[in-house]
Amino acid sequence: MSAQPRTELLQIPTPDGQADALAAFPDGGGRHPGVLMYPDGFGLRPTLRALACELAGHGYFVLVPNLFYRHGPAPVVALPPYIGAEQRAEVFARVMPLVAAHTRDRALLDADAHLRFLAARPEVAAGPVAVTGYCIGGLQAVRTAAAHPEQVAALAAFHAPVTVDGPGLFAELTAEVHFGHAASDLTPETLAGLNRSLDAAGITHTSEIYPGTVHGFTMSDTDAFDPAARRLHWDRLLPLLARALPTA
Repeated sequence: MSAQPRTELLQIPTPDGQADALAAFPDGGGRHPGVLMYPDGFGLRPTLRALACELAGHGYFVLVPNLFYRHGPAPVVALPPYIGAEQRAEVFARVMPLVAAHTRDRALLDADAHLRFLAARPEVAAGPVAVTGYCIGGLQAVRTAAAHPEQVAALAAFHAPVTVDGPGLFAELTAEVHFGHAASDLTPETLAGLNRSLDAAGITHTSEIYPGTVHGFTMSDTDAFDPAARRLHWDRLLPLLARALPTA
């Protein structure tokens, strides 16, 4: 891993206004492969900054947009430092209306803007990018990769509802794919059906249940966090990116 990355708070022009975002990238100049990282339903916050910085430390320009910018800058919802059982119901009551309002049409509109922004950044290398995401952000990553197959070379989604739009969406993918599922989110039988759909679409992929995990296992500010599973997530994500987006 390289030195501590540089971070910037940015504004991304979209047809619906300015979307705030965080960028993390290696300090010291140069151009780096671009990665669009979508946050989970709790939004852009310190734990997403930590994930972006860790990934940027491996040589990538990482852009983390605020999915809910139409409702205000991040944090759109004030969150406690730690989301445990006692806080979860109250936080979900405030967050879920934002998730529901972020429709597929809005997601695709924003994806266009995010990819244009990445392509225009002088720190981002020319060529394809990767998209990754967590929870609802994983679904947005799938939608982005399917809508822009010519630009997205790698797709990774973690504890994400990747089949919400139906398996037909997979036919639009050309990226290499990794899906890391929580054990609480789907059964082995459901996983087998999902993987048959990926096979039928001719997608190069890995798709697996991370043992013993619950939804949200990558997020260190929640009681779902599983350190071993987050390490496994890096063990899957970093080789995928290295194959699709080699760094200098």
